[in-house]
Amino acid sequence: MIPPDPEVHSMPENGARIALFGKPGAGKSTFAGLLREECSASGQSLRIVKIADPLYELQRTVYETAGVPAPEAGVQDGQLLNALGAHLRRINPTCLTDRFEDRVAAVHREVPGAVVVCDDMRAPDAAALAGMGFRLVEITAPDQVRAARKAQRGDLSPGDEQHSTERPVEAEPWRRVDNSGGLDVLREQAVRLLAEVRS
Repeated sequence: MIPPDPEVHSMPENGARIALFGKPGAGKSTFAGLLREECSASGQSLRIVKIADPLYELQRTVYETAGVPAPEAGVQDGQLLNALGAHLRRINPTCLTDRFEDRVAAVHREVPGAVVVCDDMRAPDAAALAGMGFRLVEITAPDQVRAARKAQRGDLSPGDEQHSTERPVEAEPWRRVDNSGGLDVLREQAVRLLAEVRS
């Protein structure tokens, strides 16, 4: 469940911004999808913007260069993505968050007042996203549950949870979401979280 938190964050003028983080398989993308469904049901726009979009573009290029059909959208070569993320940040530590910020600004120009959700924040991104006005929300789930979910995703290779790009986020979350129950319980938490960001 989402615990109470006395800290108050001001909502950006363009609309609420939520950044989800958690271990692989915790349910970040599932929770983002529920947030989008609940916003749609109430007539509010929500856009999901991924920090890792450039990495998926590079993943496609690497496969095409290797003479192998590119993975379908959403299919991950976790080992490759770990390596690409590490090297991009080595070359320019802010390259991913700079491009992300540009895409968030484009969303607000296109859809003023839209809720923007990032569902793939990593530890190196936390300070930058907090500086952009994102409320950091941690998604948690038991390790056994996460492992089962990861096994069902059909990734080309699993990401390494010990890799530098997967290290724990040290920032204190604005809220925590417990994804150890069923989808209905998770949806209830999505409804409550949206009510808070709108207030």
